[in-house]
Amino acid sequence: MQIGDRLPLISLPDDRGTMVDLSNYKGKKLILYFYPKDNTPGCTNEAVAFEYERSKFEELGYTIVGVSPDSPESHAKFKDKYALGFTLLSDEEKKLCEMYGVWVSKRMYGKSYMGVQRSTFIYDEHGTLAKVYPKVKPADHPVELLEEIKRGKIG
Repeated sequence: MQIGDRLPLISLPDDRGTMVDLSNYKGKKLILYFYPKDNTPGCTNEAVAFEYERSKFEELGYTIVGVSPDSPESHAKFKDKYALGFTLLSDEEKKLCEMYGVWVSKRMYGKSYMGVQRSTFIYDEHGTLAKVYPKVKPADHPVELLEEIKRGKIG
């Protein structure tokens, strides 16, 4: 996805198993963040940091949506465990991850595997991609993003 691209026409199940069409977010400013896996240290830090700042993002007109390849059931448990008040979408077939270029080859301990590159995509209220944050640091990213929005660097 490139700056200026529109929200894709794709539907994914949310944490309740309800199908959600991304185009439903047109008319709202959207923070679409991709993360590797529920209940892992980095992903938990990022989700909790987004939740901690959620009301501030909402005051500025932004909706937060997280995406990972985990199942809706896994997302539901993750949301409940950490009292997350935003939507998590399940991309088990990695269609959206591939569309955004975040399903990539990674290396750990000398072994290659496929996984999600932690990234965030910011859309304006017209459904147009305004900013991309590739390879973000989980705990710091939500606070840094909020500061950029407040300084008028986005939106």
